[in-house]
Amino acid sequence: MAKTILICGYGPGISSAIAQRFGGEGFAVALSARSADKVTTSVKALEGKGIRAAGFPTDLSDPAAARALVAKAREALGPIGAVAWVAYGTGAGDLLAADPAAIRGVMDVAVTSLVSVVQAALPDLRKDGDGAVLVVNGGLGYTDPAVDSMAVQWNAMGLAVANAAKHKLVGLLSQKLKGDGVYVGQAMVMGTVKATAFDNGNATIDASTVAAKLWDLYRARDEVTARIG
Repeated sequence: MAKTILICGYGPGISSAIAQRFGGEGFAVALSARSADKVTTSVKALEGKGIRAAGFPTDLSDPAAARALVAKAREALGPIGAVAWVAYGTGAGDLLAADPAAIRGVMDVAVTSLVSVVQAALPDLRKDGDGAVLVVNGGLGYTDPAVDSMAVQWNAMGLAVANAAKHKLVGLLSQKLKGDGVYVGQAMVMGTVKATAFDNGNATIDASTVAAKLWDLYRARDEVTARIG
C-alpha cells in the first residue's frame, strides 16, 4: 500500500507544491485546511493529475481537531508515512496589545496542534522505520536584532515567537525520534514565496523550490534545518 502524506495547512503556494511533489513520487495525499471548498477543489485538481487524494476541513488552532484529523486521513487513505506542517497563525501581531486567547491561538497552531498530530500519527511513522515529520518555518523565528526589529515593524510579533518555538520543537522531536527511524526536519524559508499571502509582487522564492527541498530532506534524512533564500 502506498504511503500517505498528511499536509496540514493547505493553500495555493508551498503546500500545493508539496502535494504535487510527493504525490508525483507515489504518495497518497491528505489535505487539511479550514475551508471545505478549498480542499474539495484541490483534491479534484490532484486527482486530475492521477494523484490519490482526500481533503479534511480542520481548524488547526484546535489541538483536539488536529488529533482527530489523523484518524480521518488514515481511514481514508491508509497509514501516515509523512506529516508536512505548513500551518501558521498570524494573530497577536502586537504582543503588548494582544488578547491572551490570540497568543494561545498562534502558539497552538505552531506547537500544540503539531505535537498532537505527531502523537496521533506516531504508530504509523514508526512502523516501517522511514516515517517523517517535515516542517515549513519562517525566518522571523531567528533570534537576531534585525529580524526582531522587522517582526515588530511588520506587526508580526506573534508569528515570530511561534516560529521560534516551532524551530526549537523541530530540534527536540528530531532528537527524540531519530532512534525510532522517524526523521524530523524543517525548511527555514528566509524570504517571500511567490503566490502566498505574503507575496506583494516582489517574492523571489518559488514554492516548488521549497517542496523540492522537503523531498530532499525526506530522502537524505541527514539535516535537521535547511535554509532557503
